[in-house]
Amino acid sequence: MRVPVPRQYLMCPPRYFAVDYVINPWMDPDVPVDADRATEQWTVLRDTYRRLGHSVSEIEPREGLPDMVFAANSGTVLDGRVLGARFRAPERAAEAEHFRRWFVENGFRDVTMPTRVNEAEGDFAWTGRVLLAGTGFRTDPAAHAEAQEVLGVPVVSLRLTDPRFYHLDTALFVLTEATDTEPAQVAYFPGAFSPGSRRTLERLFPDAVLADADDAVCLGLNAVSDGRHVVLPVEATGLADRLAIRDYEPIPLDISELRKSGGGPKCCTLELRK
Repeated sequence: MRVPVPRQYLMCPPRYFAVDYVINPWMDPDVPVDADRATEQWTVLRDTYRRLGHSVSEIEPREGLPDMVFAANSGTVLDGRVLGARFRAPERAAEAEHFRRWFVENGFRDVTMPTRVNEAEGDFAWTGRVLLAGTGFRTDPAAHAEAQEVLGVPVVSLRLTDPRFYHLDTALFVLTEATDTEPAQVAYFPGAFSPGSRRTLERLFPDAVLADADDAVCLGLNAVSDGRHVVLPVEATGLADRLAIRDYEPIPLDISELRKSGGGPKCCTLELRK
């Protein structure tokens, strides 16, 4: 039986959540957003983590930053070392400083702000051995080398080619991190990646769980795993079935309101690896 690993997460309440601009194909300001429902969905997500035994810290949201709820884009934390974010869209740029201050005020002393555009765990996924790094739409390819320098871990670059999957965390997530005796396991949607990146993933993760297009287009891969429990969008039924066959326990949640801005469980969740 798979054993869950307790995690520490940082989240931001969606107090000012809205879709006021367009920076990805999911966003349409003409589609009404129910802020109360978004808050309810976010609260269920936070409470689910706590029920599963994880620790959740919260950062105070800021008016005028409707996407601040997507905390995964705010930084990458490994062994207590923080590489902050530098957003491509000017609408989100101010988020980086608010999160930087939170890290410093909460005991993270080794905080580096990047010189290159990187949208943090949106495009960076730690496997326990290497950092998978996405590019193609948001994160600057040069940010991959910067992440390797700052975090001191090997980086594998992957190119995204479908604009619907504008961040790595919309097309891939880590199910279990590598240990001294076991390799990492990931789940991903092959159609989101360039041919070379698909071959790279096949070499690195021959035992990966592969998602189909139906799983991907509901942001089913914007999921969070603790090594046993996998929190994912309720619509991703095919992926949930594949995970159950591999002895994971799917935890389906409704994130439909947050998806109007191209977000899901992972987008709302930054892991604090102290």
